[in-house]
Amino acid sequence: MRLLYKWILCSILTIELASPALADDLVPARLLGLDLARDIATAAIVACRKNAYQIAVVVTDRSGDPVVIMRDVFVSKYMVQLAQNKANAVVMSNSSSGNLRENMARIRDELNELDGVLLMQGGLPIQVSGSLVGAVGVSGAPGGDKDEFCARLGIDAVQERLDFAD
Repeated sequence: MRLLYKWILCSILTIELASPALADDLVPARLLGLDLARDIATAAIVACRKNAYQIAVVVTDRSGDPVVIMRDVFVSKYMVQLAQNKANAVVMSNSSSGNLRENMARIRDELNELDGVLLMQGGLPIQVSGSLVGAVGVSGAPGGDKDEFCARLGIDAVQERLDFAD
């Protein structure tokens, strides 16, 4: 009888651990569409061109996977990699890559050792109702502040669409 009791108790615990009562089988999520990502990247490039800067832009989804990669004519593949790494820093922190750099100054060197993450200005979150749906990373302008400015103008170009996404 005691052995049967232990077996029943173990079976109940296994079932409870395997299927939590509050877990959902499907989780609704907002995903960044290709057209919106393309429009952000294009607006960022146009903004930088007005100041004679050639840049690379990477727009990622909420997981950090690239949705759109664009680079101007004279921009090297290394600028694309830097832009991706700035966007990854945003995905990791849900804040701008510049803010992450400032807020984590004491462990900046360690964070920069993470594969694919770069703590430099130029990465911004793309949000809908306060939730991260993606990130934009820009690299190639003469300074991270200018990269971030172009990224901001890219997002600003579609802000109304983000605001009314609900």
